[in-house]
Amino acid sequence: MPSVLHNFVVFEGLDGAGTTTQMKLLAEACDRSDISCRATFEPTDKPIGRLVRSVLQKQIVTTPLALAMLYAADREDHLYNPINGIVNDLESGKMVICDRYFYSSLAYQGVECDYDKIASINDFPAPQYIFYIDTPVEECLRRITGRGLTEELFEKKDFLEKVKHNYERIFSTLSKEVILVRIDGLLPKEEIARQIQKVLF
Repeated sequence: MPSVLHNFVVFEGLDGAGTTTQMKLLAEACDRSDISCRATFEPTDKPIGRLVRSVLQKQIVTTPLALAMLYAADREDHLYNPINGIVNDLESGKMVICDRYFYSSLAYQGVECDYDKIASINDFPAPQYIFYIDTPVEECLRRITGRGLTEELFEKKDFLEKVKHNYERIFSTLSKEVILVRIDGLLPKEEIARQIQKVLF
């Protein structure tokens, strides 16, 4: 398996940064341009991913390391499942657009667990592109509050500040083969989408 997966595009950022919105907008742009793509997200909506979500929504209590291992198991299946794994899509020539990848595990689980331990259980190939939507913690929290949904496990200011610090640690050690694009998360979503498409198309 190559160390970098060509045509694999990943969105990263804090909760509330707008990664899901941008994943959807890019998929729509691919459709308009007749570019074959698959839009997906982590944790997935498959059995292991649903178990992760039940922990995030505080329906199940477990340890931080057990949660990190569940994320990694969901990711392994997401990549390599023989029926619907994203590696199959990439090998068939599709662009795969993913809302979050193992960098989210390093950033988030790396707050409560040993960072190197999280890295060791996430020894997965890198994407060709990372779009990091760089949004201030206060703005992310304002957006999360505005959703009116039940607060998830990691939606606290001091925690998100540590997550942001971990993202900087990750990006300082990226392979030169990975294209990292930082985008100001305070820009209008249409402008963010335009900047992303300018890089890819």
